[in-house]
Amino acid sequence: MKNTCSILFTLLFIIGLTEAKAQADKSLLQYVDPKIGTAHSRWFYFTPGAVPFGMAKPAPSTNGSYGNAHGWDAVGYDERHHSIEGFANFHEFQVGGVVFAPITGKLETLAGKLETPEHGYRSTFDRKDEIASPGYYSVLLKDYGVKAELTSTQRVAFHRYTFPASEAAHILFDIGHKQGEGGEVKDAKVYVTADGRVEGYVTTLPVYVQKYQPGAEVTMYFSAVLDKKPIAFGVFKGEEISSGKTEITGKGAGLYLTFSTSEQESITIKAGLSYTSIENARLNLDAEAKKLSFDKAKATAEKNWANYLGRIKVESKERKDMVKFYTGLYHALLGRGLASDVNGAYPKNNGEIGHIPLGANNKPIHNHYNTDAIWGGFWNLTQLWAIAYPEYYSDWIKSQLLVYKDSGWLADGIANSRYVSGVGTNFVSLAISSAYMAGIKDFDVNLAYEASLKNELIGKDRPHGAGKLDVDQFVKYGYVPHLDKGTGGGERWQYSASHTLEYAFSAYAVAQWAKVLGKERDYQQLMGLSKGWEQLYDPKLNLIHPKWANGKFIENFKPSEAWRGFQEGNAWQYTFYVPHDPAALIAKMGKANFNNRLDSIFSTSQKNSFGGGTKLDAFSGLEGLYNHGNQPNLHISWLFNFSGKPSLTQKWVRAICNEFYGTDGIHGYGYGQDEDQGQLGAWYVISGMGLFDVKGFTAPDTKVGLGSPLFDKIKIKGNKKYFNGKDFTIEVKNNNATNIYVQSFNLNGEQLSSPFIRLKDLQNGGKLTLQMGANPKDQY
Repeated sequence: MKNTCSILFTLLFIIGLTEAKAQADKSLLQYVDPKIGTAHSRWFYFTPGAVPFGMAKPAPSTNGSYGNAHGWDAVGYDERHHSIEGFANFHEFQVGGVVFAPITGKLETLAGKLETPEHGYRSTFDRKDEIASPGYYSVLLKDYGVKAELTSTQRVAFHRYTFPASEAAHILFDIGHKQGEGGEVKDAKVYVTADGRVEGYVTTLPVYVQKYQPGAEVTMYFSAVLDKKPIAFGVFKGEEISSGKTEITGKGAGLYLTFSTSEQESITIKAGLSYTSIENARLNLDAEAKKLSFDKAKATAEKNWANYLGRIKVESKERKDMVKFYTGLYHALLGRGLASDVNGAYPKNNGEIGHIPLGANNKPIHNHYNTDAIWGGFWNLTQLWAIAYPEYYSDWIKSQLLVYKDSGWLADGIANSRYVSGVGTNFVSLAISSAYMAGIKDFDVNLAYEASLKNELIGKDRPHGAGKLDVDQFVKYGYVPHLDKGTGGGERWQYSASHTLEYAFSAYAVAQWAKVLGKERDYQQLMGLSKGWEQLYDPKLNLIHPKWANGKFIENFKPSEAWRGFQEGNAWQYTFYVPHDPAALIAKMGKANFNNRLDSIFSTSQKNSFGGGTKLDAFSGLEGLYNHGNQPNLHISWLFNFSGKPSLTQKWVRAICNEFYGTDGIHGYGYGQDEDQGQLGAWYVISGMGLFDVKGFTAPDTKVGLGSPLFDKIKIKGNKKYFNGKDFTIEVKNNNATNIYVQSFNLNGEQLSSPFIRLKDLQNGGKLTLQMGANPKDQY
């Protein structure tokens, strides 16, 4: 009896601890504010109804139907707008569509314009009537008196609309119009079945898909069930309405259901989504949500977010820092969502349907994902994945390898497995190498190495969507020769210097992997290419200077000029793009000159908020000395750790975190900067913890740079599958806004003599203690 009581007490104690932990993790949701930075945000950015890395991303749209002329512009939800045109279910890079909208009274079938919301089905709203948090969104549509609520599972979007008393309560299924980054509509279909399901698809031609894989398309499928039967139905195309008709096809296709509702009566829609077929949309719905209520789905979504956010716990007396941190982490976990179904079906690069093998549990052995380019992601996302989300990193690699097997090339960005490179480079091989060097190896290593080596060296028959169209020139000359004119898109000829620097870094990364695998010949060739940056280094200017094919530097060179030899940046910014060998760059410049120049760059750039100032434009900082709003610069504040001035890294990283990042709708990630599916948010997360590797975890026995953490205590949850499962904690003593400089580093009881720790030490758990003070200190 005594033993039984003891066991029971132990079980109750464990259950209590588990519940307490769950509640503690859930409390982290209060620090996530999805509205931050929504004045100029990308299509994926404001999707509070989604779960981490989910396919279903139901969200309000204020201007999604306006389209996206360049393919990457800010579109979807803008905090300066005051009307909502509907709720789109797909929000991914180059993927957008399937809109639901509740209205009452006169049946309107066009969304209408922001300037005249009364002309169309869009409705005005007040932000005081709006709630946005991880896994849940709600708003009152003032024009109709309808409360709209959104949540989701991984592949199922939940909509709950609470109507006033009405004999004309309508739900629109506006399927055949463009949305967000989805591009022009090629075809659409929507119908209602005899048992009341609403199903259909929309096929789109996204701008980047047409650019990188002309003629290819993206199709989104859905199957929706409602918990109330309509009293009437019909279809529409534009303003042409056909009542009683059950099906319509073609561009502009839509369907409506009409209900008789009592006061405050709710109607719930559960919409299974898929990129492969309506049948699989039904399957996804049945597998994930057949018996799930809206409230239970919401609770589960919030629990999932709590679990993901809870892998990294920080403590601070400054609430704004907590909000920046967890909102940044939220965005890092929001984009790059699922593209495969519960049965393993996924869209192939050629438009066919592929099938991921099933494991012993009859579930797919991994998932497939849509993804923006990984350009710059090694200075934010992949480091975060390697530290806290290695299982996602592994899945991401396996996903990329599906495209390689299907098409013969790695693809830097994919939408339905279609090529959407975005920037014309391709860093997937670097990201795969980094994962392997970081201890994540549960993928087909031989296939991955084959794909990566091909990505670094082969230009013959290379498709546009694989990027690096001038890599053959890089291999031939050891650098990419400059051209002031060329044929085809600018990515083929315009960015000689930035491509040289990028290809050199990527070659270094794959070289390290080659050496570990015993590929000595590949190692030697790749290491030779990794020094390509040296050929463009101009010792007279101490700048990277593009060269002609004859080996001479180009004339009329303007270091601040963007787009001539440099993609989305200039020579001032790109000269520091030697992350794989900072010691060599410092030696060429001279340590004192290096430190003085870089320090003055930050002093000058601070006056302009470390980017493009307060201008709402993603490219506003391209001609500045430093531009935190874009990828090429994201590592350079950490270079002082290599030049004997770690105190300057501590100073400037803190300043960027405090001043570039904000907590309101206008000032979020800079002012209207380009948050590429979580990269700037992830940078704040890792830098705010005082951890960063300029080499992107590509070096053997990686050393992670240490900075000045914003938080008093940090705990990174251990991972038993990939590492030993022990937590890593950072304790920051005497930490405040004045004491920004590290006085000492202590790892597991041992004093450190330099601002670096091994990545293995971090992954395997332990304790790092920092003593802070007000005076700079550079020797430890």
